[in-house]
Amino acid sequence: MLNTDLIRKDFPILERVTASGARVTYLDSTATSQKPLAVIEAMSDFYRRSNANIHRGVHTLAEESTALYENAREKIAEFIHAPSARQIIYTRNTTESINLVAYSWARANLKAGDLVILTEMEHHSNLVPWHMLAAERGIELDFIPVTADGLLDLDAYRSLLARDPKLVSFTHMSNVLGTVNPAAEIIRLARDVGAVTLVDAAQSVPHLAVDVQSLDADFLAFSAHKMCGPTGIGALYGKAALLESMPPFLGGGDMIKEVKLRSFRPNTLPHKFEAGTPAIAEAVGFGAAVDYLTKIGMDKIAAHEHEITEYALERLEEIPGVKVFGPSADKKGGVAAFTLEGVHPHDVAQILDQDGIAVRAGHHCAQPLHEKFGIPATSRASFYLYNTKEEVDLLVNGIYKVKKMFS
Repeated sequence: MLNTDLIRKDFPILERVTASGARVTYLDSTATSQKPLAVIEAMSDFYRRSNANIHRGVHTLAEESTALYENAREKIAEFIHAPSARQIIYTRNTTESINLVAYSWARANLKAGDLVILTEMEHHSNLVPWHMLAAERGIELDFIPVTADGLLDLDAYRSLLARDPKLVSFTHMSNVLGTVNPAAEIIRLARDVGAVTLVDAAQSVPHLAVDVQSLDADFLAFSAHKMCGPTGIGALYGKAALLESMPPFLGGGDMIKEVKLRSFRPNTLPHKFEAGTPAIAEAVGFGAAVDYLTKIGMDKIAAHEHEITEYALERLEEIPGVKVFGPSADKKGGVAAFTLEGVHPHDVAQILDQDGIAVRAGHHCAQPLHEKFGIPATSRASFYLYNTKEEVDLLVNGIYKVKKMFS
């Protein structure tokens, strides 16, 4: 198991004391994780020593900057077991990665009447781009239902597959329910009917060992900021043949091989999809985050989170009036979304904040899922490698305080 006391020393923000005099209890890593010193210092060191634009210069700083930027890509590829770093496209985040697929691959390959299968537990990032395409192209959308216990209805999925979908796009791990979906099986079934697959791995890559070759995913999207890295950078993995066949997403500098007044030729992978000056320091931080997580071990992180989540579900279910959403701990990641009878989730979050306890409240960019369960919002506690059972106890004590205030 992890030495959490030692790990917590890597995260300076966890020493923060709020205006109320309480030390921060950070239970909001599903929204964004905290950053270890290794990431903070790597980005600071880049700006202090090597800052220059990439790919274009032959001077020392430009060559150092380019090497750091591309070395980070190599680390990211290795982290998710991509066959080649050429298959890792830098984007701003998971949202942009999904939009890249929607604007480039989907607009080149989908026509009116083509079916795209999504699920009822998707984040808005994996809903809105397809709504936009449906309005523009007349594609059809249908959804794998979510069962009462927070799992995908795979029998219903098999029925949907009989309608010859062209794309199946789904979340690997729900940001609300915590459900870890059987990605390999979903992809295999889609492959059997010739559908392309896109995995929203924003919540899974930071917490589980993900192998894109084992999954056989066509596309897989994730963000640095949820895995101890900086905001403003993410990645899209794609199979080489698909990426090669796709038109560029954005036009400008660096994504071109040749430009004439009346024509252009796009660059090779991965640069074809990376127009303009990129987030260089953020890429350096992304690589440092991968190094940090790799050193600790993803299997150890997953085991630690499972233990914390199992304990949290047990404690939360002790509280009268609390309802926790999603499956049991063995089928979910480190997420506990809940309601407290008679109290709005925003009030729960605000009162907990008075004691330094940071949780999220709202629909978590998953309004259709909340509508499915007949609720406007939930409070959500989420856990990562730096969280402890003692912090779960603080959360539970805080909820009892909320109950007392509203009784």
